[in-house]
Amino acid sequence: MYVIGLTGGIACGKSTVSEALRREGAAIVDADAIAHELSRPGGAVYDFYVREFGGDILAADGTLDRGAIARRVFADPHVRDRVNARVHPLIRAAATDKIADLRAEGHAAVVLDVPLLFEAGWHRMTDESWVVSVPEDVQLARLMARDTAMSEAEARARIAAQMPLAEKCALADVVIDNGGARTDTERRAAELWRQCLASLS
Repeated sequence: MYVIGLTGGIACGKSTVSEALRREGAAIVDADAIAHELSRPGGAVYDFYVREFGGDILAADGTLDRGAIARRVFADPHVRDRVNARVHPLIRAAATDKIADLRAEGHAAVVLDVPLLFEAGWHRMTDESWVVSVPEDVQLARLMARDTAMSEAEARARIAAQMPLAEKCALADVVIDNGGARTDTERRAAELWRQCLASLS
């Protein structure tokens, strides 16, 4: 089974591409969705965060306060590295199981949707990688529009905490420009998926 790694910078529109691929019938293994599953009370990621940070990162209902975690993780590179070193293997193991299930179901190809595809070494699980990219000013504007409580300094810090988008693009097999109209991006994603399937048949 052919595995496509899909990634991009924060607020670059990776979800737009992922949804367009899903509409084309692509099987998507979403690392963020897996992380959410494992972050529910009793899940492996939930247990790790509580051990690591204590009750300060819990909301009143006992669930994880994602904002509180993000503020700690993005503020300190050492904390971020420690968290990634523990959390990513848990998510990767679950993703590997999902890919195996899809292979057993007979899928010709699957999309592995991972924000930190290169940073966390997930690209080694793929046959090719696709990066969704936008100009830096568009990325900043979209991030601040998505999270209106975030200051420009916080938004810039979030962007700076990730691998530079130019580096991701240099590592990618395919770069999907999402700087224009959403419909253009969706059309391009659909074309790429159809080309991939045609090459495998």
